[in-house]
Order: sequence, then structure tokens, then C-alpha cells
Amino acid sequence: MGPAGGAPAQARDVVELGPDGICLNGDWTLRALTACLPRVRRRLRAAPAGAAWSLAEVTRLDSFGATLLWQAWGRQWPASLDASQAQREVIARVARAAAQPLPPMPGFTAIDAVVLLGSVLIGFARHVSDFVALLGQLFLDLLHLLRHPREWPLLEISANVHKVGVKAMPVTALVGFLIGVVLSYLSALQLKTFGADVFIVNILGLGIIRELGPVLVSVLVAGRSGSAMTAQLGVMRVTEEIDALAAMGVSRSLRLVLPKVIALTLAMPLLVLWTSAIALLGGWVSAWVELDLSFHYFVESLPEAVPIANLYIGLAKGAVFGLLIALIACHFGLRVKPNTESLSSNTTASVVSAITVVILVDAVFAIATRSIGLPA
Repeated sequence: MGPAGGAPAQARDVVELGPDGICLNGDWTLRALTACLPRVRRRLRAAPAGAAWSLAEVTRLDSFGATLLWQAWGRQWPASLDASQAQREVIARVARAAAQPLPPMPGFTAIDAVVLLGSVLIGFARHVSDFVALLGQLFLDLLHLLRHPREWPLLEISANVHKVGVKAMPVTALVGFLIGVVLSYLSALQLKTFGADVFIVNILGLGIIRELGPVLVSVLVAGRSGSAMTAQLGVMRVTEEIDALAAMGVSRSLRLVLPKVIALTLAMPLLVLWTSAIALLGGWVSAWVELDLSFHYFVESLPEAVPIANLYIGLAKGAVFGLLIALIACHFGLRVKPNTESLSSNTTASVVSAITVVILVDAVFAIATRSIGLPA
């Protein structure tokens, strides 16, 4: 083997085309030939058919170099070859591998479809079973706390309300204000065309208080607080803190899951009310700029355009969405296995599942309350 940095020197005469045949020199390995591979391939293609080949000066030969030679020979042994037994064995191994056909791509059959469907259904059934078991355990914990009021985890509930509620107020206010501005701006462009400027209050009120407010807050909370809950429980699972609590006789559902569920159920209606108010403020700002709508008229017209039942529907949606997001986040957090890959996949699944469930439940709410809260 040549000295370090000798590959460029070998590249100058690695293939010698002479009157007596073709003489190969130096190292014929992947590392040595990478720098001069295009030149080597051009010289191999220029070799005359039926020429004599000599590998006597080749110091090293690996499967890469043997593959280059086998392709240059047209996948057959040359008539005249001067090579050692070890070099012939390397080339013969490459020739045998090239002669074997590639395995056909497996087709997707009806049996594969049944197996795939069955695995999906079994996985879904396991999720439903674990989710029902979690609900049952939380119900038993509530019965226990009702009989033993001194054991309520008030500190844990208060800390979770601060994390999922108070700390989420800035981002929900910013997003809500921008959504209100955009919705009001787009509506004002259409209403000005028909001279129906005053109906901007109806559109903003019903759209934000009844639908956009609860759904928008739920999506933000699912991505922010739901993922944090799943990650916290998952890390505790990876570091075996949950097992340590069980060894000390501390209920994981009573100290970890129940405070999160109660806190998010209580905080979500307040966040919905806060975000809806900020979104209406943003909508008024846009309406004031586009339609010259006064704040006094906006505030006076809002109760008439939006019955109070819509506010109750929005708050009820917030409570239900908060309960579902917390349950889904804790469900996936407790399913984390003691490895980082499971932690990341379950956190992603938690956020996606929570947002999907929120949209589905919102559709159910829309159907169930389609005749409630509409202005006369």
C-alpha cells in the first residue's frame, strides 16, 4: 500500500495502454479510485476488445475495483489475464453476484390488505381499551377524593392551571387579534360591495364567539399544552419516575393525570372567553379602519346581533375540548416506551389526534346546536 496522499500519484498511470496489452497499477480500491474515477472509466472504455490484461502490478483490489473491471470486460472473462489467485477470487465473487437476478418487488395482494386492515383495527382497539381504562381510573379517583376531601391535589391543579392557562394567554391573544383583523377585513370587502356594512357585527360575533374562538384556542392548546403534557409523562416514563412513584405507593393517575385533566377543563373556557374578546377587538379595529365603525356602535350592537346562548355554547365547547385534549395527551404520554423514538412518535400522535378529535366534536356540536342561539 502506498504512502498517505499517494492516490493522486497512482491516478496518473493506474491504467496503461501498451502494445502488449493493458497493464493496471496501484491500488484498485474505492478509496484510491474515487478521486480519478471518471478518467479511469474513460481509459477502460478505450481499451481494445480482446486485449491482454495484466494485474501483476495491482497492489490491492477490492469489490469496487473488481466491479469496474468486470463491467469493462463486458461481464465475461478476458481471453488473456495475468492475475493472482486472490485477485481472481475477488473478481469471481463479483461475477457471481452480478449473475444473480434482483429479487422481484413484492406485490400488494388481498391478503396483505387484510393483514394491514387487521393490524390497524387491533391497534385502534388497544387505544380504545387503554383510553376507557384511563377514564375508569379517573372516575375512581374522583370518587376517592369526594370521600376524602383532604387528599385533593390542589397544588398540582393550581400549577397546571398556571402553565396551561396563564402562560397561554399571550400567544392566544396575539393569534386571536390577528384572526379577528383578517376576518373583519375580508368581510368588510364584501359587505361594502352590497352596502351592508352594519352586518359586520353579526359576522364577527357569531363567527368568533360560537365557532372560531373555541376551535382556535383548542388547536393552539393542543399544540402547546397537549404536547407538553405528553412529553412530560413520556420523559417520566423514560427516566422510570412513574415506576418510582408506583414503588412508593403514589397513584400516577391521582397525582399526574387528574390534575392535568381538571386544570385544562377549567382553564379552557377562560381562554376561550379571553381569546374571543381579543379577536372581537381586532375585528373592531379592522372594521373601524375599513368601514369607519365606531366602538360605541360595535359594543351596543353586539348583544342584539349575538344572543347570549352563543356565549354559553362557546364556553361549553371550551370545557369539552379541554377535557378531551388533556385525556388524549395523558393517554399517549402513558403509552410511551422507555426510548426516545417512542417519545417523539407519541408526542406527534397526541397533537394530531387531539386536533382531529376537536374538529370532529365541533362538528357534532354544530349539528346538536344548529337551532340554538341564532338571532330571531
